[in-house]
Amino acid sequence: MFRGLLKNPAFILGASLFLITLLIALFAPLFMNVDTQTRVGLAYTPPSSEHWLGTDHMGIDMVSMLIAGLRSSLHVGFLAGTVATIVGTLIGVYGGYKGGLIDDVLTVATNLFLVIPSLIVLILLSSSMDQGRSLSLIALIIGCTTWTWSARAVRAQSASLRARDHVSLARINGYGTFGIVMLHILPYLLSYIFMVFILQTATGILSEASISMLGLGPYDSVSLGKILNEAIRNEALTDGAWWAFVPAMVLVTVIAFALYVINTAMEGVFNPRLRK
Repeated sequence: MFRGLLKNPAFILGASLFLITLLIALFAPLFMNVDTQTRVGLAYTPPSSEHWLGTDHMGIDMVSMLIAGLRSSLHVGFLAGTVATIVGTLIGVYGGYKGGLIDDVLTVATNLFLVIPSLIVLILLSSSMDQGRSLSLIALIIGCTTWTWSARAVRAQSASLRARDHVSLARINGYGTFGIVMLHILPYLLSYIFMVFILQTATGILSEASISMLGLGPYDSVSLGKILNEAIRNEALTDGAWWAFVPAMVLVTVIAFALYVINTAMEGVFNPRLRK
C-alpha cells in the first residue's frame, strides 16, 4: 500500500507542496536574517531586488514577515492537530470498543459538542483573553474545540473492529481493555488516525488564520492570519499593495490544499472500497 501511495500523483503533488513550505519554515532562518522588528524602508515599498516582496505598513521586510508567519501557523496547525487527534481518538476508540451505555454517553457528548459552531467558540474564547493569547494557547483551544468529528469517525472504525476474530481471541485470552485497544485495535487504525491528523492540522491552520484576520490572533507572534489582518486594517487593499496580503493568502491556501490532497490520496490508497 505504501508503495502505491508513493506512485500516486495526487499524493506526490500534495506532499511536495507541503514539504516545500515546511523546509522554508525550518531552514530559511539559517540562510537569511529573519527580522520582523526592524524597519528597512517606507510603508508599502513595492518589491525590489533588495526586498523581494516589498515592505508592510511599518516598513518591515515582507519576506521576513512571511517566514515568521509561516513558522507560527505551522506550529499552531501541528499542535492543534495533535491535541484534536489525541482527544478524538481516545474518545472514539474507547466508546467504539466498549459499546453499550459508555458508547451512548460518549456519542451524546460528542454530538452535543459537534452542534456547537467551533469558530464561534474560538472567537468568544479568544476575545475573552486580553494579553494572554499566545500561539500555543490558541492551538490548544483550537484542538479542544475541533476534536468532535474525529471522535465520531474513529468511533465508527473501532466499533467495526470490536467484533473481529483477533479482538475476540484477545478477549478470551484475558487481555484487558487497555491491552486490546493498544495491541489489537489501534495498530489497525494507524493509517486512518494519520489521515485524521492531517485534516486536523489543516483545520488548525485555517482556524488560526480565521480568528487572526478578525484581530483575535496571538499578541506575541506573527502569523499568516495576523499578516492578513494587518493588511486589512492598514488599507493595503485600497493602496494597491498586493504584496502585503496576496503572498500570505497564497501560503495559507497552498498549505490547506496540500494537506487535503494528501488526505484524499491516502484515503484512495488505504480504503478498500475506493481502491475497487
